[in-house]
Amino acid sequence: MDRADRARTTVLVVEDDAAMRELLYEELSDEGYRVELASGGRAGIARVKEGGVDLVVTDVKMPDLDGLDALQEIRTVEPAPHVIVITAFGSIETAIKAVKLGANDYITKPFDTDVLKLAVEKALDERGLRREVARLRREVARPYRFENIIGKSQPMQDVFALIRRLGGSAANVLITGESGTGKELIARAIHFNSPRGKRPFVAVNCAAIPDTLLESELFGYKRGAFTDARTDRPGMFVEADAGTLFLDEIGDLSPSLQAKLLRVIQEREIRPLGAQRPEKVDVRVLSATNRDLEQRMKEGAFREDLFYRLNVINLVLPSLRDRPEDILPLAEHFLGEAAVRSGKRVAAFTASALKILTSYPWPGNVRELENVVERAVALAESSELGVDDLPPQVRERRSADVLAGALARNLTLAELEREYIARVLSAEGGNKTRAAQRLGLDRKTLYRKLEEYERADSGEPAVDETPPASLPEVSAAAVSRAATLPPIAPAPLVDPNPEPTLDLPLPRGEATVRIPRDRLVEDDDK
Repeated sequence: MDRADRARTTVLVVEDDAAMRELLYEELSDEGYRVELASGGRAGIARVKEGGVDLVVTDVKMPDLDGLDALQEIRTVEPAPHVIVITAFGSIETAIKAVKLGANDYITKPFDTDVLKLAVEKALDERGLRREVARLRREVARPYRFENIIGKSQPMQDVFALIRRLGGSAANVLITGESGTGKELIARAIHFNSPRGKRPFVAVNCAAIPDTLLESELFGYKRGAFTDARTDRPGMFVEADAGTLFLDEIGDLSPSLQAKLLRVIQEREIRPLGAQRPEKVDVRVLSATNRDLEQRMKEGAFREDLFYRLNVINLVLPSLRDRPEDILPLAEHFLGEAAVRSGKRVAAFTASALKILTSYPWPGNVRELENVVERAVALAESSELGVDDLPPQVRERRSADVLAGALARNLTLAELEREYIARVLSAEGGNKTRAAQRLGLDRKTLYRKLEEYERADSGEPAVDETPPASLPEVSAAAVSRAATLPPIAPAPLVDPNPEPTLDLPLPRGEATVRIPRDRLVEDDDK
């Protein structure tokens, strides 16, 4: 600890003897500490409760309050300062009692001031180390808080709700879902949001380690258990004691290891290789797989009894295509992370790139999306990621689930219909006849919809298409009289809403073709 750190450190001296109090003040002030004084135990407790005290140096024998009683009350303050107790010569029993009550160190009278300075520095270094460990634990747990996990879609909200309900439980959880959906992330969220959150989280991929090694990795071994076993080695169950063990790809576990794992879960004890007796362990087991374990049970490849031990709670993670609302927030999150790692000033996606990202089916789920974004940032030449920055398989492949893309863009039914009509019309080169046939619409219906779109774009009021009132009923006598009247020559049909056209006679006067003045193609041959 340098002098600048000492100047920010507050040491409280609790001593009823004025001469000793002044001596301690001078010695510690000379070392650069910020020293405060209290003339008795009660005054010292009151100052500690105000906060900001890093270390308390207190005598044991004081008239108003015994130092050990003061120590007990000081330890209840949050955050509690470190405490050094000064005891009389030969009172080793008192010193031991003080340590048991929470004192970090003790000094016996008479003492050398150098011993005091060393004890103070040691206590403050330990305090700094504990603070750093606590900070690192918070940093490790921060990404697994619910507010920091991206998932605004309803399927992910359902997952979060289930994890919250598991908050006070130590039940085993089986996490299932496709590869790349974030099973380990959710396993860590379960752990860090549980009472075991401050204890170890140990993860192992059962498919990545050969069976011959996995047993010793899980259960450990004793010296001499096999040729290269030169020392004892604790297994992962021991490392995770009082915490959580995450078994990824549990569906790939061999039958022999399945039997051994079942016994550990049932009996809560392990027997390392070469050990003479079992060892008790307290471990919560979270497991994950992208396989159908029920089907593997039917095939005889997975033990039914182990399945039920692991599957106390089943948590199913949705694929990315089943939660399209999360694609854009995830992509923006990965963009920010990749930009920081690469040192590039890439801040956003173009509108075209976003449309492609939301329409792609993402068979590799979140892991594939992260890979695509990282690749795009690495190749980016501007501040925006465009279509050309995306890999070919993403640019060229479209999702078979068109509705998923529309859902991700929050389109209404009318907007979806309009966009589809526009794309079909564009694909047919502007030919309304072929577009209408492809859409399964009457040509006049297509015209009417296009006119509605034009009016909406221009801000004109919509046309009232309320059907006319029904005609009055005609009596049978009136029909009979009308049948005796002479026939009336039919009138020529007149379109009530004629479309402006240009009449072009064909050669030899065979016919006349009418083409709308807006030059839209109406005939398949044109």
